[in-house]
Amino acid sequence: MKELISLFLKLGVIGFGGPAAHIAMMRQEVVIRKKWMTDEEFLHLIAVTNLIPGPNSTEMSIIIGKKQRGLKGLLFSGLAFIVPAVIITYILSVLYVRYGSLPSVQPFLLGIKPAIIAIIISAVLPLAKSSFKSPVLIIIGITAFILSLLGVHEILIMAGGGLLMIMLHFAGKNNILLSLAVLPLSKLFFIFFKIGAILYGSGYVLFAFLETEFVDTNLITSQQLADAIAVGQMTPGPLFSSVTFIGYILNGWQGAVVATSGVFLPAFLFIALLDRLFTRFSTSDVFRTFLNGVIAASVALIASTGITLGINAITNWQTALIFIIALAVTFYFKSVNSAFIVVGGAFAGYLLYLV
Repeated sequence: MKELISLFLKLGVIGFGGPAAHIAMMRQEVVIRKKWMTDEEFLHLIAVTNLIPGPNSTEMSIIIGKKQRGLKGLLFSGLAFIVPAVIITYILSVLYVRYGSLPSVQPFLLGIKPAIIAIIISAVLPLAKSSFKSPVLIIIGITAFILSLLGVHEILIMAGGGLLMIMLHFAGKNNILLSLAVLPLSKLFFIFFKIGAILYGSGYVLFAFLETEFVDTNLITSQQLADAIAVGQMTPGPLFSSVTFIGYILNGWQGAVVATSGVFLPAFLFIALLDRLFTRFSTSDVFRTFLNGVIAASVALIASTGITLGINAITNWQTALIFIIALAVTFYFKSVNSAFIVVGGAFAGYLLYLV
């Protein structure tokens, strides 16, 4: 249990880059370094978490904890991954309300982002090898990759991949800055619980929900939402920690606690209640076929996200150099702790920023 908690605390501290990066780091730790599971088992967990609402990478931390240490592992691994981001975001939200601006971390992010892209690429290639086990799955993966780059919603891509595999399976058998606004804590909790319970996909989809619930109702300004997004992206851990920032703006520390607990609670409940159900379904030939399609689409989505992030992150010779070095390290020194890659990228980014 101590090893499980320390692992996800570390990932919660160094986990910059969003869900794709988090999942890549988790694979490096639990598959490559600790050998708790195989790539095939890890892919199965990715598929399961993509089929239920909520923050994907947070749900991955929760379900890995459950597989290792049952319900206690579920609780503590999830909290260990979430808490560092929430604490950092809370501190930034206090400074924001007091001083009206955010501290600059651009020099460090300059190096962290390309290092994260290298980690994602190092994870995608072996996962693709494990998931694209037939020509049909390769076609599904390529199609999902293209559709993702075109902006098609990821739940449609994954469901489509799974349903296509089922259709082919049966066909083969000849069958068919505001001053702390006043919003009741109960209502605040319900809003964020609802978001956590119905939001499919990555944390990036969260921001559209936040705009509808809070900007369109004049509870916060567009600028405050933009600042909340910035905090979520410049802090480690799940992007959903942005809600801590918004909760504090609306109702101080109580709002921060209520918003955070509300948005993350459904993820714990879904994993606790549905993991056993998915395990029972795994004996079904039809469900396994569906899951293979979902897995292929999921890997393609991770690859698509990595490319999109790379285009935005690798913009000059400094970031390109950091990316190449980080990629070489991840491929030739597979046992290197991802923390060293992230911290090394941050340090290199700061030095090159001064050049």
